[in-house]
Amino acid sequence: MKKITESNLSKEESEQYDRQIRLWGLESQKRIRATDVLVVGIGGFGAEVCKNIILAGVHSVTMLDHKLVTELDRCSQFLAPTDNVGKNRAEASLSRAQELNIMVTVRADTDNVEDKSDAFFQQFNIVVATECSQNQLVRINNICRDSNVLFFCGDVFGIEKNTKVDKLTVTTTIKKEMTCVPLQDALATHWDGILTNKLKKMDPSYFLLLVLLAFRKEKSRDPNPAERAEDIIELKKLRNKTLSSVGVPPEKVSDELFSYVFARVSPVCAIVGGIMAQEIIKAASKLHEPYDNMFFFNPTTNGGFIECVGK
Repeated sequence: MKKITESNLSKEESEQYDRQIRLWGLESQKRIRATDVLVVGIGGFGAEVCKNIILAGVHSVTMLDHKLVTELDRCSQFLAPTDNVGKNRAEASLSRAQELNIMVTVRADTDNVEDKSDAFFQQFNIVVATECSQNQLVRINNICRDSNVLFFCGDVFGIEKNTKVDKLTVTTTIKKEMTCVPLQDALATHWDGILTNKLKKMDPSYFLLLVLLAFRKEKSRDPNPAERAEDIIELKKLRNKTLSSVGVPPEKVSDELFSYVFARVSPVCAIVGGIMAQEIIKAASKLHEPYDNMFFFNPTTNGGFIECVGK
């Protein structure tokens, strides 16, 4: 992890961040100001995360994305102009992202996350991974844990959303340490036997996430509105296979839920992107404990909740 070097804020920075300093204090703002963040995947959700942490005043934000702007991005990706369809998403988002706060260094990286070395991730204080495969998420998480880099991952599927918070150790101003389980353990929990009672009480969102990650692995994409009928058939097949493999009855995820997972909706990206940014700011400022360890938004109940999985 890159060493955080806290320095005094300039007069301009003190004026820019006056309200935030009043809210969480000068020392916390100085820690935020010294933080370098990598955001992988600049879709609607990634764009919201970038917006919020840039406005909060981190030191730098690197936007990593090899994908191109598509028509679907118009539903939620506000950093890339609508006439930039076909252009790289990170590069298309750079100008508007930088305009949010000229005191923050904003960079665009058009490489594929798959091609990045371990050392690339180790140069940041915080890594945020979105739109990645499960294998990619586990790999990046393991690199971050080994290097004491704070790690967050999240995704929006239609109006279904998950955020995973995973840090090796976070020490707050009251010297309390928080340790999270590795992502691979949280995603590989087997639910039969002693976990039966907890399973019955759990919201289906975590299990829907497992199905959606399996779909992403199988198809190398997310469910597409243009292929809704075919994709729902595939999701049902993967539900039966995926949930059975971890000791969960397939009916835990109802057919109805699959109707909510197509495309990304701007209001949901805004709400849960704000939640993700809030947790990043907690970790960077060391003022409050971030959520442990998953946050979900369930569209059928219009509510968000925290689920601790793998402990």
